[in-house]
Amino acid sequence: MTDPVLAPWRGRLVVLAGVVLVGLNLRIAVAAVSPILDLVREDVALSSAQTGLLGTIPVVSFAIFGSLAPPIGRKVGLEPTMIGALLLSAVGELARAAAHTAPAFLAWSVIALAGMGMGNVLLPPLVKRYFPDRIGPVTASYSVALSISTAVPPLLAHPLAEAHGWRVAIGVWAFVGVAAAVPWVVVVARSMTARAHLRELLRRAPRAGQSELTTAPAPGVARLVWRSPTAWALAITFAMNSLGTYVLFAWLPQVLSDAGLGDEVGGRWLALFAILGLPASLLAPVATARMRNPFPLVVGFVTLWAAGYVGLLVAPAHGTALWCVLLGIGNGTFPVLLALIGLRSATPAVAVALSGMVQGVGYAIAGLGPVGIGLLYDATGSWDVPIVVLLVLLGVLVGAGWRACRPGLVGEPVAYP
Repeated sequence: MTDPVLAPWRGRLVVLAGVVLVGLNLRIAVAAVSPILDLVREDVALSSAQTGLLGTIPVVSFAIFGSLAPPIGRKVGLEPTMIGALLLSAVGELARAAAHTAPAFLAWSVIALAGMGMGNVLLPPLVKRYFPDRIGPVTASYSVALSISTAVPPLLAHPLAEAHGWRVAIGVWAFVGVAAAVPWVVVVARSMTARAHLRELLRRAPRAGQSELTTAPAPGVARLVWRSPTAWALAITFAMNSLGTYVLFAWLPQVLSDAGLGDEVGGRWLALFAILGLPASLLAPVATARMRNPFPLVVGFVTLWAAGYVGLLVAPAHGTALWCVLLGIGNGTFPVLLALIGLRSATPAVAVALSGMVQGVGYAIAGLGPVGIGLLYDATGSWDVPIVVLLVLLGVLVGAGWRACRPGLVGEPVAYP
């Protein structure tokens, strides 16, 4: 028989497929709409206020429904909760594609994003549960998938809409959520023999001793997480990173349009910004897992991010490609944080609570970013002050990141007897 240590992926390939497919599903509902928003507005009569609300729904949904994932996961199990979240997102995507009124479109968008918000929170603890010895590579795999789910739908939105209409262009992506649920159904249905093999694999795998396959959601775990300085540092770092990212998604085309480059050009640069998350997503989690303290990675990414902001501030219409490249690579702090949620959790039970807390608080704060930056722009009539504010917030990210990256675990191992 092959030694599990020499075949570290044996028994876990189905889970790995599930993790990657979930990553492919996590941003589709956001990315597929914005490129063809004019077609949607014309057909379902979205007002300007409703269009603005549509831009805030993703972050708010991620915060609210992501916070609900840990208690549901503790009650019914992580895997069944993930299946429910994926099917919920698929139903929401199909239903909003069939909506004929603005309120219905917005309501079903909330449902689609609710499932994805829960998936955001559930993935890190599932990686911790099944891949405690491979957190870096597995986080990299789903971070790359997440970047693809952000970059590909905008590229296909117009061709699909022109060929089949905007409803097909939006609704077709529901198949990803359904496909992502299949491996998790297999995992839930797996025989007791296979699950026993998986426990043995994790027991013998390097570093697996710090985490068990089945970890009890002991009373007080959530309270312990909310009182942890490391958890709060992670939450603030995540908030500042997500705030900057969603501000750029909301306003980068407008910044470049106001600089004289035109709306269509601004959209292409935004796509470049999204695509450049791929290399960082591939490399950053692996590097994070190999470093005792990955703070130098955070500093390096933030330096690039800050240089991109300075470029937009000083010469947005000149060197635009360089500024977008710097901003896109600078956003590599995000996969670092995803890896840290697993690496700083003592057990999968702690990882569930930590993921819910970090992403719930983080997205709640990040939701203020696009609105706040828009208000600053309206008040000043210029992008100078908003960009300076974003630079200051990068300083907050670095400060919180220093604390979040320090070695140490949140929580103590608590396993079923």
